[in-house]
Amino acid sequence: MGSTGTAASACPEAAHERRNASDATGGALLGACAAWALITAGVHGGSPEGMLLAVLAVAAGYAGGRICGALLPVAAPCAGALAGLGLAVAAPRLTLSPSSPLGHTGATAALLILSAGAACCAAWAARTPSLRLALRLLAASIAGVAAVLGSPVGCAGSVMVLLCSLAAARLRNRAPGIIGLAAAAVLVTGVSLALADDSLPEGLTAPLEGSVGHHRVVLWKDALSLAEREPAMGVGPGRFGDVSPVAADDLVTDGKPHSATLQQASEQGFVGVALLAAVFCWLLHALWRSPGSTQVVLSAGASLTALTAVAAVGNALSVTTVTTGAGLLAGIATARPLATGLHGEDAVAQPE
Repeated sequence: MGSTGTAASACPEAAHERRNASDATGGALLGACAAWALITAGVHGGSPEGMLLAVLAVAAGYAGGRICGALLPVAAPCAGALAGLGLAVAAPRLTLSPSSPLGHTGATAALLILSAGAACCAAWAARTPSLRLALRLLAASIAGVAAVLGSPVGCAGSVMVLLCSLAAARLRNRAPGIIGLAAAAVLVTGVSLALADDSLPEGLTAPLEGSVGHHRVVLWKDALSLAEREPAMGVGPGRFGDVSPVAADDLVTDGKPHSATLQQASEQGFVGVALLAAVFCWLLHALWRSPGSTQVVLSAGASLTALTAVAAVGNALSVTTVTTGAGLLAGIATARPLATGLHGEDAVAQPE
């Protein structure tokens, strides 16, 4: 009995130590992103302020989400969903982007997807069936608002998040879900890179280029060529618009390639891409180790994965509200609700 009690008491301590290690790893990765932006700016010039602001936004949002998620596990994500929806409706064109059949693939779509994910997290954290139904209807309504705003990407992403959240009801082991989300993010990013490199079969290149827009693909190719020219450190943060021949001759573009991966590769080299990928992997690992329920974790993970897909073909991560919202959602999903009991159906689900 004594040894059993000791082992039981040691489990929470071990879990706490693992969470502390995960938080420390995340802080180190965000710090490395900020430091590398300063280093590349020092070598090639440029403006690292955008990266520094994004790092600060993610860190602040994550810390705020952990606090709010612990104190108000239902109200916090619900308020976040309504706030994101309000921002998307009030300012449907938060960023300028080249015209594309995809619609607004920037901040509007990202905010709507994050709002749908927050509503799904709130639904799974709710205790009454009526409140869960209302919050899921809110998530469905967000998809409808996206369609009205002319954002097919936001609509499709919100629907995907809602479907993944509902499918999570049958899962008891979150690991396959996390692995599937990671694979989906790698697939979308890989397709965008292959499209920029002209390495896809001809039968796929034409329809995909028609979907994202020829002008955007030209920007991607230019970004890839800059990355190949300066593979280690890139041309400097914020300098794509100054160095890119395509962007310099275009009066419409905002000086960005409209792909987070290719922007990192062209401006901060492949080290910057590796750091960006490491931050995403850390977020997925934090969700896997989260003391929250598997359903909340996978709902947030689906939303963050959809955001990654949008960022691979758009300019979403250049907007502070989006990076703050992503950190906030991740923080809420990894928080330990203070009011959660240790027994019964509301018990905290441990990662499997």
